[in-house]
Amino acid sequence: MTTDTLSDSPPAANPPRAVSFSEALKVWSRIGWLSFGGPAGQIALMHRELVEQRRWISESRFLHALNYCMLLPGPEAQQLATYIGWLMHRTWGGIVAGGLFVLPGVIAMLLLSWLYVRYADVAAMTVVFFGLKAAVLAIVVSAVLRIGSRALKNSFMVGIAAAAFITIWAFHVPFPLVVLGAALIGFFAKKYVAGNSHGSASEISDDGEYIVDRMQADGHLSHAQPSTRRAVVVTITCLALWLAPVAAVAVWLGSQHVLVKEGVMFSQTAVVTFGGAYAVLAYVAQRAVEHLQWLQPGEMIDGLALAETTPGPLIMVLQFVGFLAAYRFAEPLNPWVAATLGALLTTWVTFLPSFLFIFLGAPYMESLRRHRGLNAALSCVTAAVVGVILNLSIWFAIHTLFGKVNRIDAGPMRLDVPEWTTIEPGAVLLSLAAFIALARYKLSMVWVLVGCVLAGAAYWWIRYG
Repeated sequence: MTTDTLSDSPPAANPPRAVSFSEALKVWSRIGWLSFGGPAGQIALMHRELVEQRRWISESRFLHALNYCMLLPGPEAQQLATYIGWLMHRTWGGIVAGGLFVLPGVIAMLLLSWLYVRYADVAAMTVVFFGLKAAVLAIVVSAVLRIGSRALKNSFMVGIAAAAFITIWAFHVPFPLVVLGAALIGFFAKKYVAGNSHGSASEISDDGEYIVDRMQADGHLSHAQPSTRRAVVVTITCLALWLAPVAAVAVWLGSQHVLVKEGVMFSQTAVVTFGGAYAVLAYVAQRAVEHLQWLQPGEMIDGLALAETTPGPLIMVLQFVGFLAAYRFAEPLNPWVAATLGALLTTWVTFLPSFLFIFLGAPYMESLRRHRGLNAALSCVTAAVVGVILNLSIWFAIHTLFGKVNRIDAGPMRLDVPEWTTIEPGAVLLSLAAFIALARYKLSMVWVLVGCVLAGAAYWWIRYG
């Protein structure tokens, strides 16, 4: 088995060999460049590559880590990459995994923000990413099927997933409340959950067929043991790295400069917003558009559209906001210099807290893997996550396959309903073809993405000229 290609071949019968730091760096880099489609697509990509194909981490550990990340503010997919990288190669492994997960999006969004300000037109990007979205939809659907088949082993878990889906999809209940509710149900119903798992993915057992589990068996996971001294060092170091750039800019340009305001506002955003980029969008729009008047309302939507067409977390939309705000209120700096600094500072304070949450909390989560009550709670969180991913999948499908979507209010329910006359047949065919290629013929994800992009561009050119 090679670790420098994104192979979709079935796992070999022999136990996987240890992964060197340089090999892991290559894999994390490629995952970063392929991480389209928001959290659902990104989680699907990591599950396919790290659990099914490379066998770096077992199903139970993957879901255990994912459950923890879903409880945190910030981008859960990037936090999950950081968690797995930390398990395999300690602190530097987590830094590389989380950093490379974000870096492609930083580069792409910086370029797109520059083009947006320079030409104020994102139409050309639609052609390029038409086929890409269709491929990502297929990846997301396959992820729901794979994770759901492993996590929903009885009617109780199916009920949790269904309830999570309905409360988010129809009633737009805040994501943290859904996860908290699932965790409480699992904790208080732990006897029922444990007694009816029947081999569910939430059961905790070590499997030597996976690299991280074998590392633990060989005594190579000492860094996953909780340490008060280490926790203090991690907290002080991360806080210093987090706040130092903001303080430096305040000394340089004054506390009222837009760059300082961005650093403060997006630092606050990083720790108070749960539920992914769409929750962040509402929070930031209220402050950046209505209160601070950095952007126009339509520009927030444009920024989200750009973030959806780039690799990395959708929360990258904040970099776009930081770019535009600094460009417009640049004095005494050159607008392009200020915009670049604003984008980079925004990205820094947005993502650095995620490293703090993982490096500080992951050892304690690992030590509690066999805690009966916690595992019952996390089992239900896993089931709820299936519902959450299903909701994201349907949202993504509606906005990929239809040209127009309407919001309908029916009492306490708010539903996104597509106009069926605006269905895009090319997107439907491409998504179906991509799903068959992945699920039936096990084609490489790279080839599926490239094929859909080329086919989508050709279809768009033939149909729309």
